[in-house]
Amino acid sequence: MTFSEEIKAQAVTLGFDACGICRATDSGEEERYMQWLRDHCHGDMGYLERNIEKRLDPRLLVEGARSVISVALNYYPHRTLPAGVPQFAFYAYGRDYHQVVREKLHLLFDWIRQRCPAVTGRSFSDSAPVLERFWAAQAGLGFIGKNTLLILPGKGSFFFLGELIIDLELDYDQPVTQHCGSCRRCLDACPTRALDMPYRLNARQCISYQTIENRGTIDPAIVPLLSNNVYGCDICQKVCPWNHCSRPHTTPDFTPSEAFLSLDLAQLTAMDEERWRNLFRHSAVKRSRFTGLKRNAEAISKTRNK
Repeated sequence: MTFSEEIKAQAVTLGFDACGICRATDSGEEERYMQWLRDHCHGDMGYLERNIEKRLDPRLLVEGARSVISVALNYYPHRTLPAGVPQFAFYAYGRDYHQVVREKLHLLFDWIRQRCPAVTGRSFSDSAPVLERFWAAQAGLGFIGKNTLLILPGKGSFFFLGELIIDLELDYDQPVTQHCGSCRRCLDACPTRALDMPYRLNARQCISYQTIENRGTIDPAIVPLLSNNVYGCDICQKVCPWNHCSRPHTTPDFTPSEAFLSLDLAQLTAMDEERWRNLFRHSAVKRSRFTGLKRNAEAISKTRNK
């Protein structure tokens, strides 16, 4: 067994569902990314305009980088919120994924350093300017679908991604050949037409952006189209045929509390900041802040009262 194969086996032992490795190099994505920015598809997420050179080339992010080790961690839930209550994206059901993925990556990196004490590098979990889906595709974990998400053949797209970028030369995997074919269910199902063309997301139109990243008022044109989504949106994933093979995760940290599963619109609209803090203190839902979640609940309430 090669060292690369041992790394991938250790990643699975630590709980990751997939691991692949590719060479750290210039991504070649500059033209596509800069056009996306020029079209203002990133909305008000100004951080996407910073550190562009590092985002496009991991060798500028990690000195001496030679390899990108990409991992995927399933978060598809065992139980879901009832259909009639305001919906949270599946990724926000349990403990904040940044912490869970980061902890596992640290364990993997420690294991690598035990074998190769001289190795240097950094771990990432949606925490720095890294083209996560691009590198995961280059490492053979899956392919980027028309909904812009990474799809793992035979497993679906409900996965968190993470990376170790290290200065060690390894054996590299090849990208997979599967693709979306002529399917366009995600584009047709999106109520706001945020997928304005295959493989491109206009964040300004996206329910996830409007309910999480947007710090101001929700676009009035989007409010009637929220489709009962109070935090994030999974519509483009739920309709994807590749997700027919999704299976519940095996990570206890992602199991939601009974208090979360019992939430309804009345509770959300009446919720005070103390209860919000207690309920979501370990959750990614913190990103929307208390005022953002209340704003979203009020928007959904207005659509129901019409």
